[in-house]
Amino acid sequence: MLILTIRTDKPEAELGLYKDNEQVAYHSWQAHRQLAETIHTEIKKILEAEDYKLSDLNAIVAYKGPGSFTGLRIGLSVANALANSLGLAIVGETTDDWIKLGIEKLMKGENQKIIVPEYGAAPNVTKPRK
Repeated sequence: MLILTIRTDKPEAELGLYKDNEQVAYHSWQAHRQLAETIHTEIKKILEAEDYKLSDLNAIVAYKGPGSFTGLRIGLSVANALANSLGLAIVGETTDDWIKLGIEKLMKGENQKIIVPEYGAAPNVTKPRK
């Protein structure tokens, strides 16, 4: 099973490729405010570096929070869209062992179908100015 891992809760975004439980590749970059512009290119790069294509993926594990509102929103939107469009299993985790736990869930056949972010606090909604 070829698994893509995605973590976008902080300025340094992370991608990983796993063949079952074994890490095949890892890549991180300072995405910060360019995450939406760079994540697709970085996913393509990590796959091509190992001679894979999107169609070779079987599943996605994503870190779903807590963390940056915008970072989680972008990363999980990409993860959910890829999983849906490619028919992949997808799971999300919030712990330090998010990759290990996510892969374990996938190996047991779990598929959450869609991941919802967990921001770690209620949103801070500002009132409009007059």
